[in-house]
Amino acid sequence: MAAPSLSQEGRENQREEWSLEDFEIGKLIGAGKFGKVYLAREKESGFIVALKIIFKEKLDKYQYHNHLRREIEIQGSLEHPNVLRLYAWFHDETRICLVLEYAAGRELYKLLQDLKCFSEKRASTYIASLTKALAYLHEKQVIHRDIKPENLLLDSEGRLKIADFGWAVQSSAKRHTMCGTIDYLAPEMVEKKAHDYAVDNWTLGVLCYEFLYGVPPFEEEDQGNTFRRIMKVDLKFPATPYISTEAKDLISKLLVKDSSQRLSLQKILEHPWILKHADPSGSCNAMV
Repeated sequence: MAAPSLSQEGRENQREEWSLEDFEIGKLIGAGKFGKVYLAREKESGFIVALKIIFKEKLDKYQYHNHLRREIEIQGSLEHPNVLRLYAWFHDETRICLVLEYAAGRELYKLLQDLKCFSEKRASTYIASLTKALAYLHEKQVIHRDIKPENLLLDSEGRLKIADFGWAVQSSAKRHTMCGTIDYLAPEMVEKKAHDYAVDNWTLGVLCYEFLYGVPPFEEEDQGNTFRRIMKVDLKFPATPYISTEAKDLISKLLVKDSSQRLSLQKILEHPWILKHADPSGSCNAMV
């Protein structure tokens, strides 16, 4: 299935190019605040996709139209092995439909729930894949701002895909909107200061910790206590013989309060822990 143009001209013609009649709708594979996601097949080509159907009345209720427009523009412009593709979109009187790449593997957060924590090989492979994807985004002046297990999918080969761009922004200027998910917020966001690309580097440190220990590093039952721990960078490594010194070193160099001092994405890929453990193919299907 060829992806229709997402240029301005292409967007104006979306409704003429596609409709729900062009797809065989299969099983429900996801549901969210604004709609549902179905497995679908494009009738003419037989191409398998994920069809995200968003209800306009929900967008009206939460005043989300501009937010969704920005998400579509950003994700539709991206093409990277570790970013879920947005092939096309169209709408009718009541719905907006996104034609998305189908990631046939598991949702990463469910895999983490089942395994409790990841091996260093699996964790490092996911972190390397995420780092490469974020390097691509940052080159395009896109800050993701909400990297977390719930927003990551796996394809049939076990390769990671960033799947949600709801809080992403395309800008070279510093931003001021506090957004994202509490456990993954960088200190500058918690303190309501201006932020830039370095918030994504911080989140890589949080995820690396969570992949290895099973919980985010600053998680507390009380939101205020979580915020206080983030602002203090109250980082504690539980005693365990299974986590290497190199892994702790990488985490410590990412979870740094001064955003300018966080390890760069290039330095993450050159870090000894990544070089030693990460599978260059990005595939995790055969890992334990």
